[in-house]
Amino acid sequence: MPIIICPGIHEPALTESFIQACLNQIGESGSNEKQVDILVFPGQDYLTLSAFHILHFLCDSFGAPSYRLSNKLKSPVIFICFSAGVIGGIGAATAWQLLGGHVQAFIAIDGWGVPLVGNFPIHRLSHDHFTHWTSAYLGMGENNFYAEPAVDHLAMWQSPQSVQGQWVNPSFGFSPPKNYLSASEFLNLLLERYKEK
Repeated sequence: MPIIICPGIHEPALTESFIQACLNQIGESGSNEKQVDILVFPGQDYLTLSAFHILHFLCDSFGAPSYRLSNKLKSPVIFICFSAGVIGGIGAATAWQLLGGHVQAFIAIDGWGVPLVGNFPIHRLSHDHFTHWTSAYLGMGENNFYAEPAVDHLAMWQSPQSVQGQWVNPSFGFSPPKNYLSASEFLNLLLERYKEK
């Protein structure tokens, strides 16, 4: 299961910290589990806003030219995007699907002010309740999270394991083990669920 990471405009060390805190645990539970490949979009600064550059990166990563689909395009992918990366990520996810790819889920972390619409499940994680409820008008699927108490915007990416908050809008057979948990716990439960599908 490929996980596509689209960081925001910040130091690359924050993305490394996010991967260490959240994603290294996925797939460690057994050898029969589906493999998880983490692909981090390497673009810096304003390239994170570009759906075109992210899509080009995906096509290169999967060894498929954008004009020809391969079997790897059919592999379900999950997008995890942060801040400005949500802008380029949602465009790339939509384009990937239009090319014949399978977007299993799109997870936006603090993508405040970014409209999120797609023919795939969408989840939002927000650094405070205000960001959560004002983003709801711009598209929000089910199974979302917001920090409580509120934290700094970058804390959601740098140290999600220490961000506590609320699981809201549970659905699709999900019965959260608890409503109050850390952002990394929420994300891992979500990813484990998609991994089982």
